[in-house]
Amino acid sequence: MYGAIEAGGTKFVCAVSDEKLNILERVSIKTTVPAETMNLVFEFFDKFKVEAVGIGSFGPIDVNKKSKTYGYITNTPKKGWANYDFVGAMKKRYNVPIGWTTDVNAAALGELKKGAAVGLDSCIYLTVGTGIGGGAVVNGKLLEGYGHPEMGHVLVRKHEADKYAGNCPFHETCLEGVAAGPAIEARWGKKAYDLTDKDEVWEIEAYYLAQALMTYTLILSPERIILGGGVMKQLQLFPLVRKELEKLMANYVSMPNLDEYIVPPALGDNAGITGCLLLAKDSI
Repeated sequence: MYGAIEAGGTKFVCAVSDEKLNILERVSIKTTVPAETMNLVFEFFDKFKVEAVGIGSFGPIDVNKKSKTYGYITNTPKKGWANYDFVGAMKKRYNVPIGWTTDVNAAALGELKKGAAVGLDSCIYLTVGTGIGGGAVVNGKLLEGYGHPEMGHVLVRKHEADKYAGNCPFHETCLEGVAAGPAIEARWGKKAYDLTDKDEVWEIEAYYLAQALMTYTLILSPERIILGGGVMKQLQLFPLVRKELEKLMANYVSMPNLDEYIVPPALGDNAGITGCLLLAKDSI
């Protein structure tokens, strides 16, 4: 039996599965402060005998196994979670292998093995919602090094019609600062789901997303890019992003068919928890 934790800033999803990764039981726990949230996590897993646990966590986190703070959530603004030894707390409670990565890396792994990128060796998963984050699998392995990818903070050129100043506290007009859900709401005065029929909203959004996908494509050359998160439930964005990416690339490099290259997640909201179960299995 495997355990999984998809640890988000709003909620923790915990699950256990059989050896074939069929989910047997799952629970959603509100993310408050570590003492409260983790007590409920322990309460859930104490009912089972798991062989390993995979964790995909909100970040930033330390994924460098040579680091003294490996397994920690580091300088997050989430109250109470900064410098929290997540892996250490789990190992103290359960003496089993722990797989550890970001929530978006876990989602990328889930989509590669069980979702929209099955049969491929590489993919990127980008979530566009309250924030923007990306994970990648390259040659079948999660992309990690000294740290982990922070794809939401690449710099983009401003759209000529966009007067919004950007809201990232670190970079102002990085991708997250101009294209995440809060930026859309601040720019237009309404949430994304109330702007579905406003073409200019999605043309500007596609302009920013396509710039980021161009950067990822030129650097990593993934076989597929999967776009998830609340903003990407606006399905009219997909053809706009493909068209804008094609324009930006200007035939400089060859790419797969764009209808197959830029796609929504096949696993929907289960991409992350599926990836966490795969992490658990691979950690043994």
